[in-house]
Amino acid sequence: MGCVHGRPSASSPDRPPPQPPEPAPAPPQEAAATGKPEQPAAPAEKPARRERRSRLSRPAPGGSFANRARGEQVAAGWPAWLSAVAGEAIDGWTPRRADSFEKIDKIGQGTYSNVYKARDTVSGKIVALKKVRFDNLEPESVRFMAREILILRRLDHPNVVKLDGLVTSRMSCSLYLVFEYMEHDLAGLAASPDIKFTEPQVKCYMHQLLSGLEHCHDRGVLHRDIKGSNLLLDNNGMLKIADFGLASFFDPDRKQPMTSRVVTLWYRPPELLLGATDYGVGVDLWSAGCILAELLAGRPIMPGRTEVEQLHKIFKLCGSPTEEYWKKSKLPHATIFKPQQPYKRRIRETFKDFPQSALQLIETLLAIDPADRLTATSALRSDFFTTEPFACEASSLPKYPPSKEIDAKRRDEEARRLRAGGGRANGDGSKKTRTRDRPKAVPAPEANAELQVNIDKRRFITHTNAKSKSEKFPPPHQDGAVGVPLDSSNHMDPLYEPPDPSSFSTVFTYEKGAVPTWSGPLADPAAVANQKRKHKSGRSSKQPATARAW
Repeated sequence: MGCVHGRPSASSPDRPPPQPPEPAPAPPQEAAATGKPEQPAAPAEKPARRERRSRLSRPAPGGSFANRARGEQVAAGWPAWLSAVAGEAIDGWTPRRADSFEKIDKIGQGTYSNVYKARDTVSGKIVALKKVRFDNLEPESVRFMAREILILRRLDHPNVVKLDGLVTSRMSCSLYLVFEYMEHDLAGLAASPDIKFTEPQVKCYMHQLLSGLEHCHDRGVLHRDIKGSNLLLDNNGMLKIADFGLASFFDPDRKQPMTSRVVTLWYRPPELLLGATDYGVGVDLWSAGCILAELLAGRPIMPGRTEVEQLHKIFKLCGSPTEEYWKKSKLPHATIFKPQQPYKRRIRETFKDFPQSALQLIETLLAIDPADRLTATSALRSDFFTTEPFACEASSLPKYPPSKEIDAKRRDEEARRLRAGGGRANGDGSKKTRTRDRPKAVPAPEANAELQVNIDKRRFITHTNAKSKSEKFPPPHQDGAVGVPLDSSNHMDPLYEPPDPSSFSTVFTYEKGAVPTWSGPLADPAAVANQKRKHKSGRSSKQPATARAW
């Protein structure tokens, strides 16, 4: 995942298998490396002393080479703090200066980074700059950045974003990653009410996505955050997988535990929700299946607001795991999430209007058992891509105005400002409805109090016994989904009242197609709301009962 003094760190479970250790040097070399004084030899051992001097005159392996490499990197312009921790990631590159780029606009934002549209003042080329912030220069955060750089340097494919360079700043402890500029992302286009993708267009986008994933998986890389906003598009119709901040190296023949706290909630596979730490390419393929169904349906197919609700939606649509799967997987959260009664798989009846070839591929990619999802290569060979209508050429795709997820969020915010009149009248004289006056969604009481306590205990144990420090950082910044906190203090509480859905941004607010809702309240919403009012007024302190625990 990272590198210490320019060498791969052996402490990270997300790194590829380390190279065999170098043979131990002879004792005299150890003395030279540690700076210990040389012990005098007996007169009869003069030839041995001369041989030892000869060996000492040669560079000692290990530390001296690393120190020399760091010195060369610092001399080339790299900050010492970056070279000390991420020497391997920046090896062979020369940094660019921050003042050689001119920022034009902010086009993306994350927990630890911002993305800007910028102009290279040397070449005049428009680029994307990803600015990564390092809090207090903690080595762990730098190592995460180093892993992303190493992964990007390993990948070279038309459908994977290319890292063009790195920029350092003398004014701040920040690092900029330079990428080619892409005008759109898939989430931004899908959020537009004026855009409806045709089947050939969907096939074109999916073929590019799966081709990029095939390359990543063949190179031993899991993306672990496939979603619309991480799929970039240019005006030539080319799709590129981007944002490898949560990506990880993996080796299917030498598996090591990895964190389950990855992948944005709506696209997270069930095994991760159940706490799996031993997984592979199936996590990316599940996300790709969600994207395929989303493009055909016109909206996200499983937009859960909590981990519990997300798992419930998955079971309601894709069916619950078989008894055989529960037994063989031995997942950490199986005992608390296993439903009392099995759920029937309902993909075909839910998406009965989808093309038959698309249904077959969705059935495969959204298999509950990761082994049944097969590979990106097998998906590319499926009937979905070999039956008419065939995928269109990327160059024939429509030319859209620049559209990204952040643009859709800005449109949502502007629409909310226009709606929130604070009591002022509309043009027709009617009173505007204030945001706080609109009815709020009543959260479905997904679990009873006993289930909540079990989850809290399990989560505490899991987080305090992480496999390594690297798995604790960064925090699960993708878990918030649509603005509902996931900390155990409220995400399982039947009385917790989430924010008004109209007050936070979700990029899919349009009506494109009839997608049934598969998970509803597990108790009567009116009864829950009534109990809530009683609780607030002090007339009753009882918790609303759930209809059933699952």
